[in-house]
Amino acid sequence: MPDVFSAHPAQNPLRVVVADDNPVVRAGLGALLSDRNDVAVVAEAANGREACEVTLQHRPDVVLLDVRMPGVDGISALPHLVKLAPVMMLTYSRETEIVHEALRLGADGYLVHGEFTADQLVQAVRDIKNGQAHFTTSAANALLQHVRQPAQPRRGLSQLQPFVAHSYEAEGLGSSANRSEFGLSSREVEVMDLIASGMSNQQIAAACFISEKTVKNHINRIFAKLHTTTRSNAIAHWLGTAPATGCGDGCGSDRGQMEGERP
Repeated sequence: MPDVFSAHPAQNPLRVVVADDNPVVRAGLGALLSDRNDVAVVAEAANGREACEVTLQHRPDVVLLDVRMPGVDGISALPHLVKLAPVMMLTYSRETEIVHEALRLGADGYLVHGEFTADQLVQAVRDIKNGQAHFTTSAANALLQHVRQPAQPRRGLSQLQPFVAHSYEAEGLGSSANRSEFGLSSREVEVMDLIASGMSNQQIAAACFISEKTVKNHINRIFAKLHTTTRSNAIAHWLGTAPATGCGDGCGSDRGQMEGERP
């Protein structure tokens, strides 16, 4: 059974579960986080199954989750964990398809070991609790690489859930041949690609290292250039799937699905 750390003396500390199969990593993270006045590691786990068990038991504020663990790995456990608490991936795995799959399954951030300081980790944990996404540089770059050139699953990850790459090119969608006609800047192209991948404004801000306000400004300019007012129609124009004629922005089912997603 996973070790349970004693409660931190601070009043109402931020409660964290650490899931990693390496006991040295678990011990180091436990010592680092529990040394802070407002953070307490309440439990640790060595695999995805234990992570789900202790998270259900302790109801933490944040779960720090490794990717590669024996038995049930982090990606397999992730869909269950995100129903219980915000999850931030904390791992050595930086493969493009894994980063994208973790975010698709609901992870609120992705930190790669060796790319952050102790203070940055603690701040990321606090921010995840408050709904702010965090990515280290290689994770953000991996996500952008996937958006621009969708990757195929890597072989040899038998313990991970199969990664289903949404390849626009394979489906005859997303041709960039006519994208130049929209007149988007390089940053707007980057933002529009991330929108098309299904990312929220907050996730785009974290991936591009800009504020959400700046993201909204980019989206407003993008919508103006694409002559649309909704996310769904912007994506359709961008991927080349918008009908030449039809109901446009007023389509009931589409509009309902995208409600609340405007900039």
